[in-house]
Amino acid sequence: MSSTSGVQAADHRRARHAVRGGILGNFVDQFDIFLPVIALAPAASTLLGAENVIATAGLVFTATLIGRPLGAAIFGPVADRVGRTATTRVALAGIAATTLLIAAVPGHEVLGWGTVALILTLRFLGGVFLGGEYTSAVPLAMEWSAPRRRGLASGLIMAMSPVANATIAALVLVLLAVLDPASYAAWGWRVPFVVGGILALVMLGYYRRQVADVPASHRAPAPASPLRDVLVGPDRRVFVQTFILMTGLWLLTYMAIPTLTAELTRAEVFDGRGVTLALLCATAVSAVAMALCGHLSTLVGRRRFFIGFGLLAAVLAPLAFLTIFAVDSPVAVIALCAALQVVTVSVYGPVGAYLSERFSGGVRSSGYGLGYSLSIVVPALYPYYLPPLQEAFGTYGPVAVLLVIAGLLVALGGYRGPDTDTRAPLR
Repeated sequence: MSSTSGVQAADHRRARHAVRGGILGNFVDQFDIFLPVIALAPAASTLLGAENVIATAGLVFTATLIGRPLGAAIFGPVADRVGRTATTRVALAGIAATTLLIAAVPGHEVLGWGTVALILTLRFLGGVFLGGEYTSAVPLAMEWSAPRRRGLASGLIMAMSPVANATIAALVLVLLAVLDPASYAAWGWRVPFVVGGILALVMLGYYRRQVADVPASHRAPAPASPLRDVLVGPDRRVFVQTFILMTGLWLLTYMAIPTLTAELTRAEVFDGRGVTLALLCATAVSAVAMALCGHLSTLVGRRRFFIGFGLLAAVLAPLAFLTIFAVDSPVAVIALCAALQVVTVSVYGPVGAYLSERFSGGVRSSGYGLGYSLSIVVPALYPYYLPPLQEAFGTYGPVAVLLVIAGLLVALGGYRGPDTDTRAPLR
């Protein structure tokens, strides 16, 4: 074997390991993000205290929400200047530690509000590390990906979000089936957190043994302050454009998943297990669609994909949402839930590739992390602005309008950006 062939074979192995790490690492990341929402819900009153349990559960979610963009701001520049692999390792270690510590937190009957304070602190710190993981690992996977496969690799990475969501839901359903409510509230809820911590440790070992950075000679050097370049420097226009795009994506997500879940429950379309089953089916379909959309964006171009998908979502997503509550057949409801997922969250497929292509190698992690994370804040505050709108204008109409706005934001974000080069390696 010639030296050139040996180098190519070694690079091929490194690329395979990095992409696999990006896919599995994002599964771990998303698993830990969704844990409190799904695993703590059946035990919330016992663990967090019966008084103000809804507000307290909201604070747990908010703590993670605040931590994620902060983690992107902290770890992004470190990944750009020090290295993406080393930064991913630190982030995974932090995810493992905070998740396992939550599993060991005493219940409300032992510490009272001290339990709430501990969980809030650990979820905030966990959010910081979660923000650091995808800020480092996803751009690294995209840098190693072959151009013709970058969209598909991005789709597979992004598809880990619905896969992780479904995995937690399935695990919790099994635990609730084999445990009585008191046992689940006492210790059963800790099992998913232990699983999440162990998964993070497994991925940490994988990154230590198998994953390496792209050689520095293959990408642009980092500036003195990557964060400043992204927010107020040469890349600020790119940041604003990706921020608009991602705001639309996150708004689609919050209307199509948690809002849909709440409305299905409130309308008593199904019982609790029926809602879970409907969303599991819809999630499985959206995971496949997300991967396919990633590859489709390579064939048609990222810009054209986001413009077209955004306009399509602005029309079809509100129609699907409204029709869900206008039909009587359970099968039709499940099919429409799946359709809603396909015309909303599938748009995430190319995001890993597109954000990595929009920012140069010297600021790629900083730009990716901030564009992906800061844009989540306004959409995630929907529990504060959606209920007043529903009280004033009806239950379903405001959700439909927000879905239209979200789709138009995606189309606008795509329109404001150039068509990225899907045929060239990232530099």
